[in-house]
Amino acid sequence: MNLLLPFLAGALLTVQDTALPELNQRIVAYTLSQQGKKVDRGECWDLAAQALNQAGAKWDGLYGFGRAYDPKKEPVLPGDIIQFEGVTMEHRTANGMTQYSFMKHTAVVTAVQGPDEVTILHQNFGKAGRKVSSLQLLPGDVVKGKLLFYRPEA
Repeated sequence: MNLLLPFLAGALLTVQDTALPELNQRIVAYTLSQQGKKVDRGECWDLAAQALNQAGAKWDGLYGFGRAYDPKKEPVLPGDIIQFEGVTMEHRTANGMTQYSFMKHTAVVTAVQGPDEVTILHQNFGKAGRKVSSLQLLPGDVVKGKLLFYRPEA
């Protein structure tokens, strides 16, 4: 059973001095090596699938990217997978607002800057199209939808 969680501002726990599991390290290394490239068919799912396969992770080959977890109870780590389900994000600045929508989207966390910011790599999104690109994900920007968080397993 997948755990669907609302992503609320300030709900994201972060890791400070925790050692990154070797499997997560391999996933991050592979994902970063693909930046600017098209992975497989260029679908968002393909990047996570190839990263998990290259790292030797166990997963169901569909959308069960590992062990589902609650980011309010466990820290989000680089190498974790995020599945977006009907998510709308709005980033407001003094000069305006940028809005992103993800009906069904898959991304790999590559860095955790703090409780209010993570970096994801993904493809089949925005100007980069079917090439791997990065996006700063700010929890306070999520105004609608649900995210599923997965920790890869060996």
